[in-house]
Amino acid sequence: MRTNIAYLIIDMQQEDGFPLHNVETVIDNSAALIAAARAAGIPLIYTRHVNNADASNLPPGEPLNSSGRPASYCAGTRQVEILPRLAPQAGDRLIDKPRYSAFHATELDAQLKQLGVDRLMVSGVLTDVCVLSTVLDAFALGYRVDLIVDACTSTTSAAHYSSLLIMANWVYAIELFSCQQYLRALRGEAFCSCKPTVPDLFAHQTDMLAQAIARLEASLEPQE
Repeated sequence: MRTNIAYLIIDMQQEDGFPLHNVETVIDNSAALIAAARAAGIPLIYTRHVNNADASNLPPGEPLNSSGRPASYCAGTRQVEILPRLAPQAGDRLIDKPRYSAFHATELDAQLKQLGVDRLMVSGVLTDVCVLSTVLDAFALGYRVDLIVDACTSTTSAAHYSSLLIMANWVYAIELFSCQQYLRALRGEAFCSCKPTVPDLFAHQTDMLAQAIARLEASLEPQE
């Protein structure tokens, strides 16, 4: 059992107000990681983004529907519930959050300290919103982060990869994995990962984004 790590599963909810790129693969990978974490005795912490149904305590500009209720992640609706296939079990922790970061106005940091955790497995949605803001806050608070990149997604592949590159460039305490390589690591087998060691490792100009993404992908899997 790894006693210093917890698995943070970010916002794998039934919200269907926007499309997610490659979401079925992300769900499959999340299910595999959840099963492996349970088998390894790693605590699971789920987050849910929940907006108050009466639209109170919303950040400025939060979109509302024609009834004046939050347009997404509205409390009391099916959309805030975790996807059934990934649902928490007895003993798992569930944290509702009012903003993008799982650390903002929640007990997450306190609960992690209570568990003796200083490293986080992280996956979920959206890569460029709640995942990114949570990872940045985790880094600021002193946590190391194992980010499983193909168990995360956003509305487009461009948004997903742009966010991964930002984190790989500037979150010095991060290590990026594919799902399969992380499962190997949990089993104690040899694995491949991307562990940035210098600032701006994947620096690129606009017209070189595709090449930067290819470099990142190549760093996540063994080369032939």
